[in-house]
Amino acid sequence: MKALMAVWSAVASMALAGSLAAEPVTLQPADPQPGKLRAGLAVMYAYPQDVRDLTEASAALKRGAEVGRPLAGLDHRDTNEGDNTLTSNRAMHVAARISGYVRFDKPGVYNIDFLTNDGLRARIGGQIVGEFDGRQSCDTTVMTEVKVPVAGWYPLDALYFQRLGTACLHMRMGPEGKRLRWMPDAAFAH
Repeated sequence: MKALMAVWSAVASMALAGSLAAEPVTLQPADPQPGKLRAGLAVMYAYPQDVRDLTEASAALKRGAEVGRPLAGLDHRDTNEGDNTLTSNRAMHVAARISGYVRFDKPGVYNIDFLTNDGLRARIGGQIVGEFDGRQSCDTTVMTEVKVPVAGWYPLDALYFQRLGTACLHMRMGPEGKRLRWMPDAAFAH
């Protein structure tokens, strides 16, 4: 009987944990809301000899980073091999720290994902909303369901790296139950 109760308790705990994991993560808006902003996102670049994961990308940026030309947004299509990554000065072995704000026009529950080549850790409103730590062709991160409590600007911070070959970085979003769409450049500012 004790064994049966222990099994039932474990099953109930797993079911509760599963239902809690299914809840959307709540984003925190910028407080206070920013005043005058410039279009796009700020970016810092580092050019390490090699970069294979997010830890190496972060370390390269800490050793020495330079200000890059701002990104218009997060819709950077897959490049041809040899084309520069984002707004950097190089095609390969690029680490980037991207910062600014993303605007949500309405409160609600949204799904967010990213397409990235190679690694990415993206935070919005204090929550990780996209992550891939490795090398891949231009492919998606796991979709994250988020709760936006109020309309307005939310802080965005992303660590990105590109190692070899081509590069891409896109953000998609859609209301719960709707198709994901590319985020327009107008949704980003710094």
